[in-house]
Amino acid sequence: MTWYCRTGWMIALALLLPFVAFGQAEVQAWGNVTGIRIEGQLMEFETSLRVVGPRWNDISRTAKERQRPSYARRNGRQFVSTSIDSMFFSQVVENVGVGEAHVDVEFTSRADSSLSGVYFSIALPEDRYGSGTVHLIDPADVRLSDAQAGGPKEYIRVNARGLRVSGREQRIEVTTDEPTEIVVRRGEDGNVQVYLAIASGPVSTGQVERKSFLLRANGHIDRRPVHVRIDPSQPGRRFVGLGGNFRLQNPRTDRQVIEYSLENLRVAWARVDMPWMLWHAEEEVDPIEAARAGELHPRVATSMEMAQRAYEMDIPVMLAAWFAPEWAIEGERRRGRGPDGRFGNALRRDKIDRIYASIADYVLYLKEEYGVEVEMFSFNESDLGIAVRQTPEEHAHLLRHLGVLFEERGLKTKLLLGDTADITGYDFVDVAVEDPATHPYIGAVSFHSWRGWSRENLREWDEVAERMDLPLVVGGGSVDAGAWRYPDIFLEETYAREEINLYMRIMALCQPLTILQWQLTADYSPLAGGGIFGNDEDPLHPTQRFWNLKQLASTPEDVRYLPVEVDRSDVTVAAVGDVDRSVYAVHLVNNGPTRKVTLSGLPDGLDALRFFVTDEERGMEEADAVRVVGGEASFTLPETSFTSLMKSE
Repeated sequence: MTWYCRTGWMIALALLLPFVAFGQAEVQAWGNVTGIRIEGQLMEFETSLRVVGPRWNDISRTAKERQRPSYARRNGRQFVSTSIDSMFFSQVVENVGVGEAHVDVEFTSRADSSLSGVYFSIALPEDRYGSGTVHLIDPADVRLSDAQAGGPKEYIRVNARGLRVSGREQRIEVTTDEPTEIVVRRGEDGNVQVYLAIASGPVSTGQVERKSFLLRANGHIDRRPVHVRIDPSQPGRRFVGLGGNFRLQNPRTDRQVIEYSLENLRVAWARVDMPWMLWHAEEEVDPIEAARAGELHPRVATSMEMAQRAYEMDIPVMLAAWFAPEWAIEGERRRGRGPDGRFGNALRRDKIDRIYASIADYVLYLKEEYGVEVEMFSFNESDLGIAVRQTPEEHAHLLRHLGVLFEERGLKTKLLLGDTADITGYDFVDVAVEDPATHPYIGAVSFHSWRGWSRENLREWDEVAERMDLPLVVGGGSVDAGAWRYPDIFLEETYAREEINLYMRIMALCQPLTILQWQLTADYSPLAGGGIFGNDEDPLHPTQRFWNLKQLASTPEDVRYLPVEVDRSDVTVAAVGDVDRSVYAVHLVNNGPTRKVTLSGLPDGLDALRFFVTDEERGMEEADAVRVVGGEASFTLPETSFTSLMKSE
């Protein structure tokens, strides 16, 4: 028996035959399975745990930065613990043979709650499953609900042991051990959302429910050849290389990561913490006089020594301030969000001249006593309030007036425009961009890459940099600001590839001068072992993330971006070079299966490129050089890899 829904979906009752696929589930730290990868091809969907209120008008779900989960991988299984309101969940995901992922979910209710139910839910992308076919497995009874005009659409509500959804070139199957309530609805983002009940109806205090699900995916493996073309005749902005943040927070483990990074990476820029609240704790004290009298706080001295260490290696230094002294802030210091939902503290306007003088004193002392000339200064993520919070007008005031003061003190230091928490923060710089009085004191435009990775947002920053005729820098680079809470995620191949893929997208769309990794310390460390995140069992060693960074850092120095075209959406490419010096680097992140690549547009006279690969098994491993004939090179791009073709001087 078959029904056709208003979406074009077909729902059928069927006894299903097994199908075979080789792959593994990709699991986010908050528990969502984002697909099963088969021979490098991602069979895309996204699971979540959902608590649904009465009448389905209040749905809470697991998602990035919605909860505070814990994550761990042990013996091939991935463990996530999290909570939604009074519901406390434990989830275990395990790859169990050919193309199958087993998901065990348990929740405990710590309060009586009037609910429609608690569900394991699967979002199916509209572009892949929008006209798909749904086959029910062992249905007990079926009821189709009419779509509600103006409200969320419910296509099917049934008790069954599972279902299979076949879409365009992909399909997914989910089964449980026994029949459970299954609801298929239109999701809040237009995708089709499948709900499988862990518990239906209200729950009571102390209630414990468990359910297991078997996910299986299959589909077409897209091995079509990839064509990449670069244009060395149209060089863009400069790229000087990978940089790093060096905010010291872990006295026992920071030093080893810093030394390993400085010895094994070419670090092009360093961003160092200014512990401002310790530098000038008491307003009436002259901080320079106190420091010269031997009263420099050890934490400040350590940070200044870090800046000196980088500067003596000819690494230019940026300075960033987080926490202001008590005398400099409005109200009681905030730890996290305040009652108004905002982070951080505003600076006291009645003390703004003293505030600017205190910062200039620090920069001057660092120059005079440590020999470090700071290139640029910023308040870290002041648009969000981590931890100084500013309005766009206050940010413009800082640029204009502190810039003048730096100049009056004989300092070369400029300021960063923006240095925002996210790629979405470009509106924060509008006031300063429109104020010509700020322009002489701005050294570069800056954003951090935690959120908002769309092409449109990245293009906004490119336009700001073009309008200001200034370099763009990524002041803090990575993909998950909360990852320090579940550091096992740093060891996952998925995280490593997502991070380097974002960097390639930023390079291709924004042409930054440098991307400063957050961090090259034990915090968000690209190394593992040696006591980092409590791992005292293993010696210090590089992870896949470190090898990605090393491969990027091996780009020839001081090159320019080259226009690049690629005909596959799951291959991200950035190209740089210098025609006069005949040096080039083409970086490719393959988010799909192994496939052949043809690279064209290479200059005459270039006969070979060195070939490096980083993936789950290899760390910047060099393979045979790739021949270049008539400006064209052909090679094989390994699945789910970061590959670089380079020619150095």
